[in-house]
Amino acid sequence: MEVALLGLLFMIYLVMRYYLIDHETPADKDTKRFQEGILLVKQREIETAFDYFNNAVLKYPKSAVAYAWRGKCQLLVGNHYSAIYDLTQAISIDNTLADCYLDRGIALYSVDQFTEAFREFDKAVWHIRDERPDAYRWRAIARIQLRQISQAENDLRRAVLLGDENAFQLLRQPPFTRPLPVNSKR
Repeated sequence: MEVALLGLLFMIYLVMRYYLIDHETPADKDTKRFQEGILLVKQREIETAFDYFNNAVLKYPKSAVAYAWRGKCQLLVGNHYSAIYDLTQAISIDNTLADCYLDRGIALYSVDQFTEAFREFDKAVWHIRDERPDAYRWRAIARIQLRQISQAENDLRRAVLLGDENAFQLLRQPPFTRPLPVNSKR
């Protein structure tokens, strides 16, 4: 009898805990908090957005989202090393932000660190899964630099299946195009 009563009380406790606990992650809360700056980035007002996120980083130094968006602003204006720093800070605070891996990979690729960029793109593919094709395309581009042509072709085909037209255009260029046989006629 006591076991049943304890079981019932435990179930009531679990139900109450579920309904009373906040289910938003810190990243979700920060994304809502920084909507104004995110909108500035989407509207391509990068300088204003950078100032916004620079102030956000000063005010909220433990915010991975603030660092991530400041890093994205740095990347968009071509400050690749600063972008790498900010995105590394964001990942060290919250390693579940998939866009950070993709952006950091792009920044590393831009400074010719292809092996490190490939690792970041690989992490981005793992985090993003099949939601967005750009991670597959960027991983393929890094693989081309690393001379992993067949794996790059597989990544590009996967990106095309997910709807990436840029990946389709890359597949139509060397090293993926096959020369016509000598005896063939058009």
